[in-house]
Amino acid sequence: MTVVNTILPFLAILFLLIVAHELGHYITAKLSGVKILEAGLGYPPRIWGFTWRGTVYSINWLPLGGFVRLLGEEDPSDPQSLAAKPRWIRLIVLASGAGMNFILPIFLFALAFMIPRQVSVGPPIINQVEAGSPAAQAGLQPGDIILQLNDEPVRNVQDASRLIRLNLGEEIAFTVKRAVFGGGSQTLTIPAHSRWAPPSGQGPTGIRIANLYPFTEAESFPPWEAIPKGWTATLDSLILARNQVISMFKGGSAPDVAGPVGIAQATGEVVKEAGWQTLLDFAALLSINLAIINILPLPMLDGGRIAFVLLEILRGGRRI
Repeated sequence: MTVVNTILPFLAILFLLIVAHELGHYITAKLSGVKILEAGLGYPPRIWGFTWRGTVYSINWLPLGGFVRLLGEEDPSDPQSLAAKPRWIRLIVLASGAGMNFILPIFLFALAFMIPRQVSVGPPIINQVEAGSPAAQAGLQPGDIILQLNDEPVRNVQDASRLIRLNLGEEIAFTVKRAVFGGGSQTLTIPAHSRWAPPSGQGPTGIRIANLYPFTEAESFPPWEAIPKGWTATLDSLILARNQVISMFKGGSAPDVAGPVGIAQATGEVVKEAGWQTLLDFAALLSINLAIINILPLPMLDGGRIAFVLLEILRGGRRI
């Protein structure tokens, strides 16, 4: 795998996500009257910079994102410092970075929806039903063609898989078309439970599916349709992330965790297998993951600093 297909896309995504994150801190700090000492693209050592209205704007050698340095992040002695501001302002400034990483995926997904891409035609057909699984107990059978899940149309395997995993722990209404003996077909609605922790090798409902037709078609949407779809895709991604965590605590498989090298390799695989267009989806998912991780109450993250402000509120304003 070449550097162009692996390292460059990874650096571009990393740069975009971190700059968006720091832009959130920059905008809310400016609006709140917090003095910004420096706003930089990349990390030091510095290549070039200039000062405007008391803020140094710099371009730096390490192209791994950016940073915003605020006055008095822990020292309230200066009225323009972050620490001197009311607690609600500090919470907004500290949370705005993760907030930007939650907002950015809406536009990344929307942009992806506007770019033509090949989508499987489907519909999905059930090839196998595991013995003793919720699908088997409900009466789903091999050969059933899935038309809808919870009254939502299902076009292909990807739609079916997404809807099943969005509804973990719940009953899902499968609307299927089933061939009948002697010719013809009938449409049935069959409720099946979606398990939090299925046995290894089985899905939540215990079915294996494939697209009925091996065809694809080009699909794209105008901006006024793509933006609502981007919003929906972002919400779905958050629900899927939540369900993955709950599933892990209920005995399901743990999510895969990768460091920078693993993410770079995954980025290269996305480009190699699905092309540059799918990279937007991948960047949106990484942005959501970055937002979730950054908001965790760990000392080295924004979430840790937010936790200290919340403790200060509980202590009646006494600083820690």
